[in-house]
Amino acid sequence: MTHPSPVFARYPGLNDKSVFISGGATGIGEAIVRAFAAEGARVGFVDLAEAEGNALAEELNSAGAKVTFRRSDITDIAAYQGIIREIESIQGPATALLNNAANDTRHDWREVTLEYFDARIAVNLRHMFFAIQAVAPAMITGGGGSIINFGSVGWMMASGGYPGYAAAKSAVHGLTRSFARDLGKHGIRVNTLVPGWVMTKRQLDLWVDDAANELIDRSQCLSGRVLPEDIARMALFLASDDSKMCSAQNFIVDGGWV
Repeated sequence: MTHPSPVFARYPGLNDKSVFISGGATGIGEAIVRAFAAEGARVGFVDLAEAEGNALAEELNSAGAKVTFRRSDITDIAAYQGIIREIESIQGPATALLNNAANDTRHDWREVTLEYFDARIAVNLRHMFFAIQAVAPAMITGGGGSIINFGSVGWMMASGGYPGYAAAKSAVHGLTRSFARDLGKHGIRVNTLVPGWVMTKRQLDLWVDDAANELIDRSQCLSGRVLPEDIARMALFLASDDSKMCSAQNFIVDGGWV
């Protein structure tokens, strides 16, 4: 059975809006940067992958986009908040914040040290809190905004092999709901975007083998594979005025797995 080619929505309300994205140089983040740039948004993004980030910004800007990239270690909070302020001075206060950056490196619980556990929290959770702390005051002054924290279906499925990552990602949901309550009275909505098993280059290179493909085919309600672009489409919706009464919720894009 053949399926018709998708026709995606456009979001003219995002044109010239300021958007900040963490982890935007590759994978899901890259797809998100491209999607917002295509809508005419002013996109600021950070990543440790400096070469990839610079190349993406150069490509998009040469095509007429308004994109600013800075290399950033999101676990260095003082420096990270400084970069957020720098990008804000270039493109204006963010009306949408996308806390996408994460690292799902597998680890054996028997070998985890205190330092390694703290590092999993730092790269998968802590930076989200302090990015919100940095952008929320201007959102309040501006009368509203959208904060999108990125979760994971991994802990929902009781996946093993990365307990530090799973603990951090499950905590994202609590972070979202608490901030949704604190910031909602200012017109700021806060949601969790929850990707399924997304076919990024990293996933394909490291973990998607024949057994994984069989598991995906068996577990998803929908045939096919979840792509980075599918996550980006949901991100556009959550950043747009179309989601103006959506807050404190999980938006799962996993092909119908959990």
